[in-house]
Amino acid sequence: MNATPKWPKISAFPKCYVDALSTGKMDLFEWIGMSVDLGAEGLEMYDRFFPSDDAAYPKRVRGAIERTGQVCSMLCVSPDFTHPDRTFRAAQVEQHKKAIDLTAALGASCCRVLSGQRRTDVSRSNGVRWVVESIRQLLPYAESRGVILSMENHYKDGFWEFPEFAQKADVFLEIVEQIDSPWFGVQYDPSNAVVAGDDPVALLERVRHRVRSMHASDRYLEPGTSLEEMKQADGTLGYPKNLHHGVVGRGMNDYDAIFRILRETGYSGWISIEDGVNGMDEMKESIDFLKAKITQYWGPIPAI
Repeated sequence: MNATPKWPKISAFPKCYVDALSTGKMDLFEWIGMSVDLGAEGLEMYDRFFPSDDAAYPKRVRGAIERTGQVCSMLCVSPDFTHPDRTFRAAQVEQHKKAIDLTAALGASCCRVLSGQRRTDVSRSNGVRWVVESIRQLLPYAESRGVILSMENHYKDGFWEFPEFAQKADVFLEIVEQIDSPWFGVQYDPSNAVVAGDDPVALLERVRHRVRSMHASDRYLEPGTSLEEMKQADGTLGYPKNLHHGVVGRGMNDYDAIFRILRETGYSGWISIEDGVNGMDEMKESIDFLKAKITQYWGPIPAI
């Protein structure tokens, strides 16, 4: 196995095209071609971009990515382990094994894992127990395929009815702290912590030694709107109309504090940008910002 590089690496995820790529309205190879000029080192994929079981298709995608000089950084997957039906949860575990296979076929090192939907008829104790049981069932298989499962502090998959069960930091941490394996870690997303009404830096401090991958995005409040005004009765934010995506580094996240912590822990994994909602030029600006921060905290990025 090659030695882990010292510097974090930048990856791009086309949040602006998720619906089009998931429904086949946009060709995945078109997005790969568009990514060439962004300056990233990798591309993050989503399992809904691969609708068929055609074993040759992931190989073609991997080849197309690598011909651009990039690699596949990770596979974004949204398992639902909080369904009250045991049979449903078992099927989700088996489905996620296929996602692990797809991750390996794409040459990626991490596969995202979530808790599931926050259904009103599921108690916290049952939900936590079911999620921990499901992820533990996946770990031997992930190890056999050389894939790390990264659990994200998530808001809500775009195709779900309910928000993330473990959206709030206390629930997220209750799950993460029960799973001890080198094949499991955290996918840290500071903006999702903002959306949940949590402190992104405080959350990172709690999981700083568990971070295996990271999503980078930023949020902006419209003028005249305060964060407190947007909190819902249960203490979460949801996705209010006055909270928007934008260029990384210009919003509500303290990326200097975040990068200081990552540097202190020797982080050298992927930082994947969720951007492009307002145009690809903003994604390029976000990549340039993150590269500058890596240079600031790790030193000049070595030429490949």
